[in-house]
Amino acid sequence: MAKTQQQQIKSRPGSASRRPSRVAFPHLNSPVEQDEEWFVAKIDGQWREYRLHDYARLFSVPGLYEHVVYDILGCRSPQVVRDLLERTLKASGVDPKELCVLDLGAGNGVVAQELTSIGVDSFIGVDLLPEAASAAERDRPGLYDEYVADDLTDLDPESARTLESAPINCLTCVAALGFGDVPPVAFAKAFSFVETGGWIAFTIKEDFLNSDDHSGFSRLIRHMIEHNIIEKHAEKKYVHRVNAEGEDLFYHAFVCKKLRDLNDTDLHGASLTSPSVAQRRASCSDP
Repeated sequence: MAKTQQQQIKSRPGSASRRPSRVAFPHLNSPVEQDEEWFVAKIDGQWREYRLHDYARLFSVPGLYEHVVYDILGCRSPQVVRDLLERTLKASGVDPKELCVLDLGAGNGVVAQELTSIGVDSFIGVDLLPEAASAAERDRPGLYDEYVADDLTDLDPESARTLESAPINCLTCVAALGFGDVPPVAFAKAFSFVETGGWIAFTIKEDFLNSDDHSGFSRLIRHMIEHNIIEKHAEKKYVHRVNAEGEDLFYHAFVCKKLRDLNDTDLHGASLTSPSVAQRRASCSDP
């Protein structure tokens, strides 16, 4: 097996205590797609196989998700979004303490924790997986004011009331778009909960912005900019992380201001359709 990692798992402020593990990415005859990457980890003396996008299983092992995604593969998207949002807010004269952030694809709270370092202190988490909500409370207890574990394309009435009653003026979605975990219609639904004039900070893989993109995000983002639904304040191309072969994965980070809601004409123009939950993969979080 190649790229075996034998170091102790590093501690990160606010995270749960971690068990030491060894991780290895196997030799493969041909590259696999980003959402099909897998590895093996030695947990409690046993080697076990994990798919990198099987978030329910990853979150069930304290520290495993962050060890693989951040310590080994070098994910830096949360820091990139934090810095880009901080600069944009400063240039616009906005105090981060004024924000109530809807953290879409919240996972175990890595992004929200990064934003606390610039002064944000109000968060509502949303993730498809109840395992993500449990991991957030385990790893970063009390970070979120509310955490909704639900499908945005088919919200439970109680979840809808929670989101509708919150004074949300910022949406973050970091490395969760484009693979089906958060489809365009779910992103549009999250967008609807943000007050007009609020901020939208998100990242997306470069491939999903190309003209031949089939995820629907290239069309949606272009439509939102061209039809004055959002105003782009900042954009940055950067390396999200390396893949299992050690190659750079390029993403774009955006910070935009919401100018108005999406209406039915917009939804039709962007060709948004709602997939069933059965067509969705494991979670709203994408490493």
